[in-house]
Amino acid sequence: MKNRKVMVITGVFVALIIFFITKVNKGSSMESEVLTQVKVGLFRSEVTASGELYAKNSVNILGPDGMRQANIWETTISHIIDEGTVVTKGDYVARLDQSELGQKIQQASSDFTISSSQYKEAKLDTAMELRKAREEMDNMLFEMEKQKLVLENSQYEPPATIKEKTMELERAQKRYDQAKENYKLQLEKAKAKVAASEAEMLEDKRRLDFLQEISNQFVITAPEAGMLIYRRDWRGNKIAQGGRVASYDPIVATLPDLTSMISKTYINEVDINTVSAGQFVEIGLDAFPEKKLTGVVTSVANMGQQRPNSDSKVFEVVVEINESDTTLRPGMSTSNKIIAKVVEQAMFVPVEAIHSQGDSITYVLLKDGLSIVKQEVELGISNSDQVIIKSGLTEGQSVYLSDPSGINDFSLKRLNNSQSIAQNNK
Repeated sequence: MKNRKVMVITGVFVALIIFFITKVNKGSSMESEVLTQVKVGLFRSEVTASGELYAKNSVNILGPDGMRQANIWETTISHIIDEGTVVTKGDYVARLDQSELGQKIQQASSDFTISSSQYKEAKLDTAMELRKAREEMDNMLFEMEKQKLVLENSQYEPPATIKEKTMELERAQKRYDQAKENYKLQLEKAKAKVAASEAEMLEDKRRLDFLQEISNQFVITAPEAGMLIYRRDWRGNKIAQGGRVASYDPIVATLPDLTSMISKTYINEVDINTVSAGQFVEIGLDAFPEKKLTGVVTSVANMGQQRPNSDSKVFEVVVEINESDTTLRPGMSTSNKIIAKVVEQAMFVPVEAIHSQGDSITYVLLKDGLSIVKQEVELGISNSDQVIIKSGLTEGQSVYLSDPSGINDFSLKRLNNSQSIAQNNK
């Protein structure tokens, strides 16, 4: 009996030792985990995205405004000065390829030469034809005068002879009158022929002059003073030497107003619902990390777009910069932190402390004395670093930022009851 008591006492003692060692090891394991406390204070919901500077207002440097009338739909930039060059009004900016225009000028010159020759020929032909018609009328008039003299000299001739001579005079008169009418028609025809030939020549001359005037516009100059910035196409690529200029959109480059700048940024479709016009923005410059600017969201695109090297849809957001800084240049990269919402008093934890079971349940690993509890929590808005806890925790509690060993063995404490539900019973 005594031996049995000794064995029981020994067993209990061994069990206590094992339990103590387990607790110590478990405590040591917990102490190696990273913990953070639940905090209460000012919370900002932020959306961060990179952007690019643009001038709010700018003057476009245009190519020839008559390319479409010249039936030239596109041309190439043969040469353009370096981007960022400061120019004054009238300075040379670029030169456009004139190969197609040169062919059209050559053809127009040839057409004008031909029409000029045809006009001269028409005037000579009509002049000769009219001269011939006048000579014929003069001959007819002479014949008619001759018949009058014959008739006057036949006054003492027999009546039949007088009648014959009278008829001959009348025929000569009719031939002369008909020739006069024909001459009038011939004169009108000649005038119309010469006028048509002249009009064709003048049209060819007008087109030749127009094309030669357009050729002068293929050398592009600055309409105002400013800093030259290359234009970008719809893909965002700069249009430099070798780029195309279309007749329906003849912008070669721009001269931005550097006193008023905007930053264009693109927000992921997941975050766009939190962004709206009027929100405050903190802006940083990659080129000048020490500079801190501010701005305000002025517009948010209604339609998403697919950007290069992006798998998801993004929405264009325009941020107007409040400050005017002489170092700002179009094309500079910016980091835009849009302050979507500010909560004066909020309870929050780092986003790394939030876990999910793959369904609608989110939880934290809460340190409760020497034990760990999977505590379900209700989340509010978040930013890139922190998330608001609407319920499930209290200020000052400690939660784990990294997963302790044996996480699958811990129980889940639901918000709607105080009972612990084992992980394997869910």
